Amino acid sequence: MEKVERLISIIMILLKKDVVSTTEFAQLFDVSKRTILRDMETLSLSNIPIYAVNGVNGGYGIMDEYKVDKRLLSSSDLENILTALGGLEQILISEEVEVTIKKIEAMVSPLASKGSIQLSFYDWEGRSEILQTLKTCQEAILARRFISFDYIDKNGMVTNRTVEPYQLHFSETSWYLKGFCLHRKRYRTFKLSRIDHLHIDEKTFNPRDYLSEQKLEASYQPELVAVKALISPSIKDHFIERYGRKSIEDYSSELFLATIYVPQNSIGFQFLASFGTNLEIVEPKTYVEDFRDYLNKMIEKYS
Repeated sequence: MEKVERLISIIMILLKKDVVSTTEFAQLFDVSKRTILRDMETLSLSNIPIYAVNGVNGGYGIMDEYKVDKRLLSSSDLENILTALGGLEQILISEEVEVTIKKIEAMVSPLASKGSIQLSFYDWEGRSEILQTLKTCQEAILARRFISFDYIDKNGMVTNRTVEPYQLHFSETSWYLKGFCLHRKRYRTFKLSRIDHLHIDEKTFNPRDYLSEQKLEASYQPELVAVKALISPSIKDHFIERYGRKSIEDYSSELFLATIYVPQNSIGFQFLASFGTNLEIVEPKTYVEDFRDYLNKMIEKYS
């Protein structure tokens, strides 16, 4: 950790705690006690109201008046941020996130209740394989540099792309890169797991009005079809979480009737097929027929 970053961290910790010993600081930052003493001298010379407390329970503190003026987040705020970051750490796979979590942990009172909320995501091995792709894309976004790569579409076709990268996006289970593709002359979204031979160019670009494009994209909704399906009680919770309780009504002693909105394409078919025999589509008939054709093609693979 750089000295400036360590000094900022010391201030943040002292804003939340009354007195912190030299030993605690030294262990936290993995430096010597002498280094911490020099840090305190630096902060004092910078007009930060640091004071020393002698004795067995001694250490360093910061004047209460300074705390009142500078503290912007309550303990509850910090705990909420820590909870969110703790869950997202499994997705982000970032050393920076780990450092941020350690900083906030140091700011939260050790007496504060912990563990009231826990977020968990699948810790898939494949995510670690795209870590370098993720870091490279982030570096290019911050530096506003073009990137080039081979992109493999869902049919296995490979095309070389040069892209102005604007945003990394995580959706449900996958990472995506959003940017302007010079090959297509349009904004495009690329799945990171389909990117190969990624390279950052030396050439930089002037950003386009990406935010306006994002608003247009957000206003666009894919065409969805209202589908009625009979579902078993074992998957009722899945539909409540995704579509709300109003989407489900009683049908019989053993089944519920769910009204949901899904695309009439392979994406919608894959979603519905994931429930296996716990779901039966009943309306509309055109969707039933298309879904049956999709399932028959699956069966042909094993016949």
